Parts: sequence; C-alpha cells; structure tokens
Amino acid sequence: MPAEDLPASLYPPIEPYATGFLQVSNVHQLYWEQCGREDGVPVVFLHGGPGSGCGPSHRRFFDPDRYRAVLFDQRGAGRSKPSAEIADNTTADLVADIEALRKYFGIQRWLVFGGSWGSTLALAYAETHPERCTGLILRGIWLCRERDMDWWMHGISHVYPEEWRRFAEYIPEDERDDLLFAYHRRLIDPDPAVHLPAAQVWKTYETNCTSLAHDPANRGNMDASPNTLAMSRIEAHYFVNRVFLRPNQLIDEADALLDIPVTIVHGRYDMVCPVHNADTLAARLPHATYRIMPYSGHSAFEAEIADALVQATDAFAAQT
Repeated sequence: MPAEDLPASLYPPIEPYATGFLQVSNVHQLYWEQCGREDGVPVVFLHGGPGSGCGPSHRRFFDPDRYRAVLFDQRGAGRSKPSAEIADNTTADLVADIEALRKYFGIQRWLVFGGSWGSTLALAYAETHPERCTGLILRGIWLCRERDMDWWMHGISHVYPEEWRRFAEYIPEDERDDLLFAYHRRLIDPDPAVHLPAAQVWKTYETNCTSLAHDPANRGNMDASPNTLAMSRIEAHYFVNRVFLRPNQLIDEADALLDIPVTIVHGRYDMVCPVHNADTLAARLPHATYRIMPYSGHSAFEAEIADALVQATDAFAAQT
C-alpha cells in the first residue's frame, strides 16, 4: 500500500537505527532491524503469512520516542535467506527464533505484537515462554483449527465467490477435490514455470479477500513481487502440515496467558480470519481488552484497525 494511502494515525515513516542477519540454523539467516530508541520499551513485531515478511509501514505502529521495536523476517520470508525455503521451517522453529533474537539483543522481556499468522505465532511463543512477555497486542486472530483452514480454502467462496472461483479454476478439474494438495504440489516444484504462476494465483486470492474496501481497478491483478513465491509456498507448507500444532492447541494452552496483559483487535468483516477466532480466544482470556472493529476486514492498515493498534501500543507504553 502506498505510504500516502496509509491511515493518518500511524507514526511518521522511520528508518532503522540498526539492521543485520542472525544465523539460526545451518540453513536459515534471519533479517532483523531495530527502530526507535535503544533504551525504549522493547517490542517484537511478528508479521503475517506465514511468509509475508516485514515492510517499512510496520514500523509505524510504535512511537519512536518510546519504543525499541525489533522487526524481523521469519524463515524463508522477506529479506531472510534463503528466500522461500521450507526446510527446517516449522512453528517450533519460529518460536525458537524469537527467543534467539531476544537473547541476541539482551532483552529480558518484551511486548509481543502480531497480526493474522503473526497472532498465531505470538500465541505459540507466549504460551511457550510466558515469563518473557510483558504483554500481547494481537490483530486478526487465526487459531489454525481445521475449520479455520477449511474456511480459507473453501468457505471464503460464500462471500467472495468470484475470487474463489478464479483460485479454484486455476487447478484442473480432476484435481479440485483437494485444492490444498494441488497447490502445494505446484508451489514446491523446483521449476519456476510451475511454481510462479501458482504462487501468483494463490497470493492474489488472499490479497483480494483481505480488505473490506478495494480498488476495483486492482482486483484480479496478478502480483509478481519477489515475495510472492515465499508467501504462497510457505503458507501452503504450513497448511499441509496443519501449522505444526496439535488440534486446538492455542486455545487448550491459553491458561499460560492469564497473567499477561492482552489486547485483541479484530475486524467484524474479516474474511480471511473470521471474527469467531477472536471471540473464541477472548472467551478463554476474560482479562483481555477485546475490540471488534465494526467497519473493517482483515488488513492492519484499514483505518479503524490501525487506529486501535496505535492506541494499544500508546496505552501500553504509557503504563510501562
């Protein structure tokens, strides 16, 4: 999204004061950056996807005069190396990476901020390391249950039938009984002539269902950005493996979060991660601040969602 189209409530654009790479396995190097104040309130930003990577706009949820914001691209995503790599790429690996980064920066405890898949990863991390979390700010909750993945692959057709039809009809008719398997097979194929077109269709489907309001001129356009393959391949890899979590794991283990301040922000008309996800989590965390945004979809950059997220980070910093 062009900077001029972003909500006014976001903080002004900012450049990192430090960047680098952290080797976290024999395969993966993570790109990281730090923004704001070196002595500020520590926060780690967890991007969506899985596989989408961070961008300059994500720095703008945090007051640079109060926060020390750590942003990083997860394994295979964004500027991390190697791009679109799915070997040694599981939820447990990513949770371990967050801890490795925390230790690398010498941070004792930090606020964890994540949306969409980032909310999933934030919950998995906080339930594993609750003692390292000063709080959670979560947007567009995704619980990765079977029903949630089935909604992504099929249920969206009830609201965006034209987008789903374009998504489904890319696959030959005799393979459409299992769209996920058909896409996964193409996305992991080493031949760019096979994986790139499939990646473009996959990402376009997701992107066109993300925001409540769209520019009709952009609907259906194929996105050939460098991160298209990473996002599509890594998402399919995680979906096929049921996100490397036990059924209902994030809700079953939510008691670990009862002593951690939690804010949940969710769009009423989120078609990627339906609001039922947020409602289920909020019911398990009665102490959480739970806000349903009445005129929003899934994107963090819809105006009232961005406003609510900035309000949440400001409120947390003020109390610290």
